[in-house]
Amino acid sequence: MKNKVIIILALLTAMLAQAQDVVKLLPEKFNDYALNYYLPRTIIEVEFVATKTSYKKGPLYQYAPKYLGSHDAITRDEETWTLDYASIIPRGIANTENRYQMTFKAGQTPYIYISTENTILSANTLPITQDTDTFPLVEQALSTEIDMTKVLTEEILMSGSVAKMAELTAKQIYFIRQSRIDLLTGEADNIPSDGESLRIIIEQLEQQESALMALFLGQKTTERHIKRIVYTPGSEDVSNHILTRFSTRQGFVDATDLSGAPIYLTINIIERGEYPVDNKGNIKSVPKGAIAYTIPGKANILIKYNKDELINTDMYIAQLGVVFGLDPALLTHKKEPTYVVFDPVTGAISAIGSIKNE
Repeated sequence: MKNKVIIILALLTAMLAQAQDVVKLLPEKFNDYALNYYLPRTIIEVEFVATKTSYKKGPLYQYAPKYLGSHDAITRDEETWTLDYASIIPRGIANTENRYQMTFKAGQTPYIYISTENTILSANTLPITQDTDTFPLVEQALSTEIDMTKVLTEEILMSGSVAKMAELTAKQIYFIRQSRIDLLTGEADNIPSDGESLRIIIEQLEQQESALMALFLGQKTTERHIKRIVYTPGSEDVSNHILTRFSTRQGFVDATDLSGAPIYLTINIIERGEYPVDNKGNIKSVPKGAIAYTIPGKANILIKYNKDELINTDMYIAQLGVVFGLDPALLTHKKEPTYVVFDPVTGAISAIGSIKNE
């Protein structure tokens, strides 16, 4: 039974490492019982979602008032864009400017989880991963263009003039409408015996009518577009940094393209990370051979477009903090070794406790 448990735990560890880019390491003799690692730098990933609406005039739009009694036909082709919303997710990447090393004695080796970028994630327990933080799923196509040519009869195609084509198309529209009414009222000659077949026929008639109506009224189609931007905060406030620009005619454009209105990022520091102090208010000493971790700072993130606030949230950022250290002896205590989990975004300690050995 014990062997089965060990095998299952090994499989779970392997699956975790493969699915979430996590590596489990042990300080061993070949590396002098030492491991090199980095702390994360916080980056901000922003996703903007916009809708493009396309208006396409129909070839018979001039005849819409005459044959359909409608004055709502699209008379010119154009595109308009609207910025719908924005989402933000903080992530962590390796801060390769500062490398750290943890060293242990032979026979006192905890197991350490690190990312594939060598940022430390946890010790003596499974880590938190960033895979659970994903942007909401966005439906891309909201409406699609109708192929009007598939419903044109031979008579309409051979009409010889636009005016005649409009007349014949209108007649076809009214014929389809009458056919649908006859089916619904039971006056049609051949009515399907089951409700599903009747539903399908009526649906096909409605599709044909919509396609023919588009010849007069034109078509309006909408689709979603996504733009993602990654920004790396520094250690100071940021005021009205232009992330990108947005045009109601062209959509997302470059930050230097003045055809679009700017989307601003402002970062206001709320608090900076500080070194821990003792009861007398003196900064504590870093333990010998300490395992480095971050005490992050906090900032308000504001993203605005025109007068609209797209994002207004607070988050912890590693670059606004300080690096302190955890006593490595805690991880190798014989009776109650310590486990610790580090925040993959900031490098802060997110969980710490003891493991009781029976």
